[in-house]
Amino acid sequence: MLYLAIDKIVNIAWPNIRGFTSVTLKELEQQLLALSPGEKLQAIHLLAQSLGNHWQGIEKTPRVCGGEACIAKTRIPVWVLVEACRLGYSDADLFLLTSYPSITATDLANAWVYAEAHPDEIELAIERNEVA
Repeated sequence: MLYLAIDKIVNIAWPNIRGFTSVTLKELEQQLLALSPGEKLQAIHLLAQSLGNHWQGIEKTPRVCGGEACIAKTRIPVWVLVEACRLGYSDADLFLLTSYPSITATDLANAWVYAEAHPDEIELAIERNEVA
């Protein structure tokens, strides 16, 4: 159930991050009101998380992946996931099939929220790694 809620939130927010579509606040409001109470609680949690400095499920650890923001307890940087999506990988490719079978829908939702809140950091990491 929790993954379903996060998938709904990701499907609302992630296309905007990728720049594919634009959702008006009214459309977003309608979609959020259609969520179950538990799903609404998860949406509130993700929104509150995006306003603070603490990112549940995202860690920055010195000397791990150059201190880049990573999925917690992994060495998978958020910028790698963003770049993979730009290259055409779907969420299913990233966590269900072959690329990163250990990450979950929750991990991806956390990564997308973090990426949206820190676009300059993500772009800089992508540029730095293209040169390397």
